[in-house]
Amino acid sequence: MTFDRYGQDALADFSRRPVRTQVRTQEATFDLVVEDIASDFCGSVTAVEGKMVQLEDRHGRRRMFPLGGGFLFEGTPVILVAPLTARRPGTARTASGSVKAPDARARVARASRIFVEGRHDAELVEKVWGDDLRAEGVVVEYLEGVDHLDAVLTEFAPTPRRRVGVLVDHLVAGSKESRIAEQVMRGRFEGGVLIVGHPYIDVWQSVKPGRLSIEKWPVVPRSIEWKHGICEAFGWPHEDQADIAAAWQRILGRVRSYTDLEPELLGRVEQLIDFVTAEPLPTSGAAAGR
Repeated sequence: MTFDRYGQDALADFSRRPVRTQVRTQEATFDLVVEDIASDFCGSVTAVEGKMVQLEDRHGRRRMFPLGGGFLFEGTPVILVAPLTARRPGTARTASGSVKAPDARARVARASRIFVEGRHDAELVEKVWGDDLRAEGVVVEYLEGVDHLDAVLTEFAPTPRRRVGVLVDHLVAGSKESRIAEQVMRGRFEGGVLIVGHPYIDVWQSVKPGRLSIEKWPVVPRSIEWKHGICEAFGWPHEDQADIAAAWQRILGRVRSYTDLEPELLGRVEQLIDFVTAEPLPTSGAAAGR
């Protein structure tokens, strides 16, 4: 007998070959960690814009990639698609959770104002409540600290029809901020000023730790400037103000809506918006004239 090496059917064992599995789709929800196969870039989803997805790696570097195939999620190939809420029509909501009117336009600015301590406070309020504030015609200004709050309010001259709401950092018993607030409110600007605050050393702390993939905010010794200490604990540059600004933008980039903020801040901002947009009570003279 001779061996016919060409006689065997090449497809005889075809059924034993691995069955091709269908790659599943995965919504590109905020903070989902995926890896781009082509570039080995691994990061969390920070934004979906049209047909592109933005990823941020653990060093804070961001890159844009087309939605679709070519990604790994937990080691498994996936097809990234835009989140369902971004693809279907429905009730639109602002970042603060309020229902957004379809034809919402900015209202002419009110005479009333909201004052916050610094630029970072103002940027955070704008990101979460910006749509609401424009719809209500409320302008937010920052003070660069509360040490001169009394002088700013004296110049503004608030009244029940021209109100000022003030958001103060670290408004706890015995703090410098609480003493300033008490002095300002002592018998002055009755009905025209509301000062509220949150317990955090800085507005940075009002961002939930989970948004930064940590269990809690680091404790910084009093001998170290707080923001510098936070950056040092995270391993971020902190040599100058530009480094601090970059660190804040990294933190702010993790905030997408009110759900990413602590309730101690949420309640106070909502309280201030209600205060400066409330209709003033009629005076006794107006009431008598009706």
